[in-house]
Amino acid sequence: MRRYGLSDSQWERIKDLLPGREGHVGGTAADNRLFVEAVLYRYRAGIPWRDLPVRFGDWKNVHRRLRRWCEGGVIERIFRHLAADHDNEYMMIDSTIVRAHQHSAGARKKGGADQAIGRSRGGLTTKIHAIVNAAGKVVALSLTPGQRADITEAEPLLDEVDPEAFIADKAYDADPLIEKLEARGIIPVIPSKKNRRNPWKILFSLYKKRNIIERFFASLKQFRGIATRYDKLKSTFLAAA
Repeated sequence: MRRYGLSDSQWERIKDLLPGREGHVGGTAADNRLFVEAVLYRYRAGIPWRDLPVRFGDWKNVHRRLRRWCEGGVIERIFRHLAADHDNEYMMIDSTIVRAHQHSAGARKKGGADQAIGRSRGGLTTKIHAIVNAAGKVVALSLTPGQRADITEAEPLLDEVDPEAFIADKAYDADPLIEKLEARGIIPVIPSKKNRRNPWKILFSLYKKRNIIERFFASLKQFRGIATRYDKLKSTFLAAA
């Protein structure tokens, strides 16, 4: 297996979801695996598209094809397929901020589209919000500008999952979220903020599991093209994440 390439087992899990597969309507693509590995290589190494090794073909074609897959919902379909097989015992939410390179700014806004790049004291930033399960597998994901509060994405992401218990840090201690969890029969494992008048007790043995999502973000940022955002479009960067 080449550096940053797919293992055979990984390829088997996604190959039948891709356009151009054998038996699919239209032409059969002979290089689907090579294309996927080209995208992985670019984000793992954090290089500009034009510096993609020649073995992957013309970098313009690779980038153009990635954009077609983003716009056609191929990437989302793969994510939904892989995320569907998960354990509902408990899940956890958190977010991480990544610096947005100056080259990521300036995308044309079609219809007022938000590209999830914000400006704060640290400069241009994007925030990645994620829910992962007990195995550290991401099951829901979204992007916002870096200055957006963590709590704003909790309820929309929660609509995509159905865990028995939901773990989060104090940033998610808000009555509307707690009430929504309890209404759905989900056990909230969220420490109370210091200013809460009637703090509640939580299962700290379960709260300790929150390190799983921290490890997930640490692994995600091993991809240099994600640790620093170079993509102008939100859909492209979300596809990479």
